[in-house]
Amino acid sequence: MDQSQEKILEELTKIKERNFRVEADKAWETSWSRKFMIACLTYTVIVIFFFSADFAQPFTNALVPTVGFLLSTITGNLIKKRWIETMYKK
Repeated sequence: MDQSQEKILEELTKIKERNFRVEADKAWETSWSRKFMIACLTYTVIVIFFFSADFAQPFTNALVPTVGFLLSTITGNLIKKRWIETMYKK
């Protein structure tokens, strides 16, 4: 194999590695594991804030923004899908 072929193979390997990382990042960004983790952290932070601000029923009231976050991730994906279908018709 000559030097130019080796360079092409090296570049191809780099592209494949990059594509794998991009696909893994995208999978993480859209995963329920990530959404669940963010929802748990959101709930915990809000409960702590509500306790420190002496709000009534901090455990129950912290559910509102947490559920709001989850609903926004669900509807956000649906709206994105509809937008892509509308804007990029084939």
